[in-house]
Amino acid sequence: MNTPEVPEPAVPTQAKAGDAGATDNVPKQSLSSNAGPTLGTPTVPSGGSARTISAGGSVRATADAPAPPARPPTAPVTGKRSKPAKPAKAAKPAKATATVPGKRRKGKVAAMVIAGVVLFGGGVWTGTAVTDPTTSDQYLALAATAKTAAADRDRIAADRTTVSGQLAGLQADITTREAAADAKAVAADKHEATVKASEEALKKREAVVTGAEKTKAANTVGDGTWVVGVDIAAGTYRTKADVESSCYWGIYASGSNGDDIINNDIPGGGRPSVVLSAGQDFKTARCGSWEKQ
Repeated sequence: MNTPEVPEPAVPTQAKAGDAGATDNVPKQSLSSNAGPTLGTPTVPSGGSARTISAGGSVRATADAPAPPARPPTAPVTGKRSKPAKPAKAAKPAKATATVPGKRRKGKVAAMVIAGVVLFGGGVWTGTAVTDPTTSDQYLALAATAKTAAADRDRIAADRTTVSGQLAGLQADITTREAAADAKAVAADKHEATVKASEEALKKREAVVTGAEKTKAANTVGDGTWVVGVDIAAGTYRTKADVESSCYWGIYASGSNGDDIINNDIPGGGRPSVVLSAGQDFKTARCGSWEKQ
């Protein structure tokens, strides 16, 4: 008895997770229940999509493949015991034509090298094509401003040096003047002390002169009658200058009113002198001043 050929079941390609219909379109094997123990024909559900692996390793959906026609059940042979049909060998899965990882890496490296060369070349061209910024009006204006600022800075520094020198000179002059003023103050203090000392000495001299003058005045007599021991002191008296011929002097006993003459004279010239004692009266006329000797 010839065993009917069983068509090779379609082996679904392995789909990536997340692809639409990745699990819905996987064909399943089933055994027919009408016939004997024969291997069921694998079927592909209608509306399913076949998937193939491209050269880059990605899964690509193809157009919907038509489902294979259902195989009619085999009628049993009467009188003989039929052998169960041998199950068909499963077909080997088709090899996926994927790109080798090493080749893919080499391709990426080559692409990166090419991109780097292109970028470097573009940068060199851009650098040579860009205008020098130091020739722009804005740069030149800023450079001029910086130059002016530097000149102003140098001028201010020079002015500061000059002013510092002038200030130092003024400070030295002030110090010299202060020293001179201090010296003058010291000299003034000394002079004031000298003046005070002179004033004190003058006062003392004045006191001495005044006392001598008072003493001399007390011991000097002129025209009149003087009581010795009361008006004038006892002692020897002499005229200050030469007398004339009309000069007269007389010594009387006190209280006699000129009646008790002790001594008298009309010298007629020269500088006559007399000795007076207590208890006597002395009278002088036209003889000038008499000074106690």
